[in-house]
Amino acid sequence: MRVLPFVLVAALAAPVLADDNVAGTYDAKFEEAGSTCNPPPVALGRGKVTIEVKRTGVTVNTDLIPLMVGSIQKNGKITAKTLKVVGTTVQGLSGKYSTSGRVDNGMLALVLVAEYIRQDNNKPYCTQSWNVSGLRQDAKAGSKDQP
Repeated sequence: MRVLPFVLVAALAAPVLADDNVAGTYDAKFEEAGSTCNPPPVALGRGKVTIEVKRTGVTVNTDLIPLMVGSIQKNGKITAKTLKVVGTTVQGLSGKYSTSGRVDNGMLALVLVAEYIRQDNNKPYCTQSWNVSGLRQDAKAGSKDQP
């Protein structure tokens, strides 16, 4: 009977450890993986990706793409998307964004997909995707590097 409480505590602690290893700011490189757009409406190079873990899930934020919200699994796998169609910097196009991938030992590996929609008729226009990779740049709270 003493094993049961230990198993319960270990099960509850596991997600916290995974979440702690995922949250942070990453210096990311965006490499275009594919496009059905001609010409591609957006060119991404380098940028910051910030991942925050909350009780209700995870947020993925970058200066280049609107905030995406989603879920995180114990193994560091992330899935997130914009909650609605949002405007873009390209005149006449709106977009829906989604990402999935994982964080492992401070290394970010995601696939980012942008689905563009024409604003004049609300019909799909084209899709772009990028491989996003990078290293965590911020120190984790509570580490020995912090005063």
